[in-house]
Amino acid sequence: MAFQIEPLSADSFRPLFSLSDAELAARNIDIHIADKKPAYPCRLGLRFADIGERLLLVNYEHLAEDTPYRASHAIYVCQDAESVRPDVDTVPESLRVPALSVRAFNAAHRIVDASIVSGKELGGEIERLFADPAIDYLHFHYATRGCYAARATRA
Repeated sequence: MAFQIEPLSADSFRPLFSLSDAELAARNIDIHIADKKPAYPCRLGLRFADIGERLLLVNYEHLAEDTPYRASHAIYVCQDAESVRPDVDTVPESLRVPALSVRAFNAAHRIVDASIVSGKELGGEIERLFADPAIDYLHFHYATRGCYAARATRA
């Protein structure tokens, strides 16, 4: 089953980078400078920030639908990143990590299955989950801190 991992839209975050440090602080947005790699996963380019790269840590509502699963969490976005859509059936750099929580949702935005996998196993887990016709899309979260990582749909 072919899948597509979706980045977030850079256009949604670009206006934040024109704000002053004080304006960002007033919005509870933290500024970070990447001091190691891999450590700061950018949700726009689906890659880890390079050392010295400026990022914002923002709260992002990754499940905005009005369900019991409505959710938001902190995410990093790199200042100069563009949205990069990986090739079909490709697991991007930022998801090749030791542990991911995978949450499978139906069209009513309810969780119907879930698992914890290594990023090395993610492609196979996506295929397994999408074999179930009741599953509409997947969300990935970093298992250690719980941050939203990305979404996958059928390609």
